[in-house]
Amino acid sequence: MISDNLLKQIAFIKEIDKVKYIQRKTKLFNSDRNENDAEHSWHLAIMAVVLAEHSNENIDVLKVIKMLLIHDIVEIDAGDTFIYDTQKNHSNTDEERLAANRIFGLLPKAQAEELIEIWEEFEAGETKEAKFAKSMDRLEPLLQNTSNNGGTWAEFGVDYDKVYNKKKVIKDGSEVIWDYAENLINESVDKGILKKV
Repeated sequence: MISDNLLKQIAFIKEIDKVKYIQRKTKLFNSDRNENDAEHSWHLAIMAVVLAEHSNENIDVLKVIKMLLIHDIVEIDAGDTFIYDTQKNHSNTDEERLAANRIFGLLPKAQAEELIEIWEEFEAGETKEAKFAKSMDRLEPLLQNTSNNGGTWAEFGVDYDKVYNKKKVIKDGSEVIWDYAENLINESVDKGILKKV
């Protein structure tokens, strides 16, 4: 006999396939193809495994991986908000809250509650795991844009101050990685792929 839990879990698995269709503004490394949310989440999870030793504090890597794999699932309903969008704030919104409740709510109650709690923790960005997860989330597009001669910075006219202010959160999760990222930002200015106003 097939359990109700299994049916709910399969329904959730089918629903999150939609993450593969959500296009991000950033493009793959050295490419003109836009990344999708599934590729982004997978890449961040691997980055967390590889870079965990550089976290400011000892972290629960599995918890960070969970955060990174689920953090953009809400975009199935809410859509992707470009980090440099000037019209819509790139933070937890009512749309995202509704999406989290609906999508994670497909799961059995205990699993739904766990994933909503992990998603909320990531969004709040206050725990050591959330800080490190957010540092991964901000690092990957930086690496992509530097590999693509400015990428979305050039495409959308994003200047140094905006990039610096959005990326400095990396320091909260890893001072070591922030030193690397800050150098990349400054090198991008020197190369002329990021403009100072």
